[in-house]
Amino acid sequence: MFSVRSPQGHDGFGAMDLNRNQFFLFGMIALLLGLQFLFTYEYVLTPKCTKFLAEKTGHPMAAAIETADAFSSSEETVAPPKELHPPDWLGYLFCSAGSVLILHAMALKKPD
Repeated sequence: MFSVRSPQGHDGFGAMDLNRNQFFLFGMIALLLGLQFLFTYEYVLTPKCTKFLAEKTGHPMAAAIETADAFSSSEETVAPPKELHPPDWLGYLFCSAGSVLILHAMALKKPD
């Protein structure tokens, strides 16, 4: 059925088959994550996380924050928090994939 294989030339373990419990776990995680996306309108990041993301992605706001830090005597510069709006279809995608995985897990035989 499904198996996870080690890369070529690896001295470790052979193939690992995914059993019923693992399919059920992946399905539950996907289903709950989908429900989280459906019931949440937006995610607001902290200023520290917003600054970190701006620095790592090269966003122009990072340069503005550093300029403000140079002229400011305070330790923390208040940056406008980043708001993430997940698309509506993302919740439905995770819920449907999780439901399919749970139903597939129910159809498999119980592990020994």
